[in-house]
Amino acid sequence: MQQIQTWEPHLLSLAYEAVQAPPMHLPRINREQRALQHAYDYCDSLTAVHSRSFHLASGLLRQEKRRAVRALYAFCRVTDDIVDNNPETAVAELQTWHTHAFAAEPPADDLVAVAWADARTHYHVPVRYAEQLVEGVARDLIQTRYETFTDLAAYAYGVASTVGLMSMHIVGYSGPEAIPYAIKLGLALQMTNILRDVAEDWQRGRVYLPQEELAAFGLSDGTIADGRVTSAWRDFMRFQISRNRQLYAEAWPGIGMLHGDGRFAIAAAAGLYRAILEDIERHDYDVFSRRAHIGALGKLRRLPGLWRASR
Repeated sequence: MQQIQTWEPHLLSLAYEAVQAPPMHLPRINREQRALQHAYDYCDSLTAVHSRSFHLASGLLRQEKRRAVRALYAFCRVTDDIVDNNPETAVAELQTWHTHAFAAEPPADDLVAVAWADARTHYHVPVRYAEQLVEGVARDLIQTRYETFTDLAAYAYGVASTVGLMSMHIVGYSGPEAIPYAIKLGLALQMTNILRDVAEDWQRGRVYLPQEELAAFGLSDGTIADGRVTSAWRDFMRFQISRNRQLYAEAWPGIGMLHGDGRFAIAAAAGLYRAILEDIERHDYDVFSRRAHIGALGKLRRLPGLWRASR
């Protein structure tokens, strides 16, 4: 039996709050099918450009679910880009985006809002999850450091676990017992992002690595500014990667609680992201001068094993 971590109860309460919240009015999507398909096609192209791994993994779903999760990705992408690309005007832009994305009848020219509204209506995705995501992403406007891993886990829930929980409604799942696993998978994926993007985040003035843990290894923001791989940095990264892999392992049983036609896609997404940790190790924990990644051939080589494991 897995031990409950100190950060888990709060995140579980947020997830159950979203599921139990009274449903908001559902969008009244009344689009001509060609226009709706155009909106979904736009989300598909957005996904292909910004995340090859997610585009590959979601391609393993049947068409209806595939286009819905890519609409979800596009919703997340637009939200994230508003905060990352235009911090000076982000508050006003987020308000406008929120109006569009949660509208009963999204503007016809906002293709992502149109596709996302149709997808979340069709699969009855709790609106509160989407709101929690917007709130989580907006934290980047006011918070650039996290003292403890518990603090960071709460942030990761907002920007990543909510995505997994919404995806779960699209893919299909057995019941509430799957929720803790989706939360952990979201946290695992976000931690991989954080470990990969240390240099990029520093350029934006953000350090997501827990300050308490940096200090425990004799490191600080100055270490990241220097961008040098030292023995202390290697030890720190080994600790982070070990915990990250544990999160993936603890989240894995949740794959078996998903609808059969979606297990391989989610297993592939998890497995391909987890492989980024291997690339970080292969390059001596240097996340300063390069961005860890897995090439197309490396991804394809991993798919058969992930398919067998997802069965």
